[in-house]
Amino acid sequence: MQSLLRDNPVVAILGARQVGKTTLARDVQAAWRQPCHVFDLERPGDLARLADAELALEPLRGLVVLDEIHRLPGLFPLLRVLADRRPIRTRFLVLGSASPALLRQGNETLAGRLALHPLDGFSLPEVGIKSHSILWLRGGFPRSYLASSNSKSRDWREDFISTFLERDMPQLGIRTGAATLRRFWTMLALYHGQVWNASEFARNFGVNHATVRHYLDVLTSAFVVRQLQPWHANLKKRQVKAPKVYLADTGLLHALLGITNRSDLDVHPKLGASWEGFVISQVASFLAVRPHECFFWATHAGAELDLLVVRGRKRWGFEVKRTSAPGITASMRIALADLELQRLVVIHAGRHSFDMAKQIRAVALSDLPQELKPW
Repeated sequence: MQSLLRDNPVVAILGARQVGKTTLARDVQAAWRQPCHVFDLERPGDLARLADAELALEPLRGLVVLDEIHRLPGLFPLLRVLADRRPIRTRFLVLGSASPALLRQGNETLAGRLALHPLDGFSLPEVGIKSHSILWLRGGFPRSYLASSNSKSRDWREDFISTFLERDMPQLGIRTGAATLRRFWTMLALYHGQVWNASEFARNFGVNHATVRHYLDVLTSAFVVRQLQPWHANLKKRQVKAPKVYLADTGLLHALLGITNRSDLDVHPKLGASWEGFVISQVASFLAVRPHECFFWATHAGAELDLLVVRGRKRWGFEVKRTSAPGITASMRIALADLELQRLVVIHAGRHSFDMAKQIRAVALSDLPQELKPW
């Protein structure tokens, strides 16, 4: 973070609410050797101080932190002017629960001046592979993961969902009632790990395709839903072209599905899909890949690959199996050949890792850190 601020006059930390953006900003402030000025835009007093933003911000030197910046997107044109001063007098650290308005304003007015730092919840590289079970069940939101019991963790997630639907969604431009939005989010939970089907969602909610797509995109922009885009190779096979939909945090997924503990999870019909989404997100964390480097692949004939990671000339494929004895499938061989993969990794729930065939290796989740090092 310090290097980003050295190289860019404006740095944006973007992530879901309660994911730890303010905590990270405080760590940055503690290490900053120049004066720091903090504005929390959810506080009426700080909003009042910014009534004349140019008068308030222009004289400041050092580091200026603007928390919940999406509440005042009109600040971005002013930040562009202040960032262009030479010599640079002020660095700006802006925090936001990402919204379309925030990203649009940033891209339009701060091109070449703004560095984005997406912030997710806890991941296995941070908590350690031995803690994978509790991370999978409770998700990565710090207060959910660190709760003293599963029931208290569930209560925190239920409160988060209610607050998000009743307060945050209207701020993101969604005026539909909280009860309807909860139904939509719960339906997304039931679709977790499946290809997006706009027609089915539109029928269930009695609205058009554009409306349900808008709901999906807003939840995605707020970092509570992830869309894994399809890979379009130049093949003769007819390929699936709609994204796969995952809830970004398995703790929220389990709360929406009524899952409190491992006993509930182990018998739930969405067990395999939950495991798949969890493992895919952890692979992305271990490899430090960005969303635009991650895809899934599927053909209408039935061949598919859970995760394709592409960076430059590297192409690695990943299959996720909630089993201790994975086997090679026809889909794996087709994906290996048609996608020209250098390596296909089958991540499973067993204890041992082993070679299955040339370029295909079964990897136990516990061995994931070591197995992914060659990347």
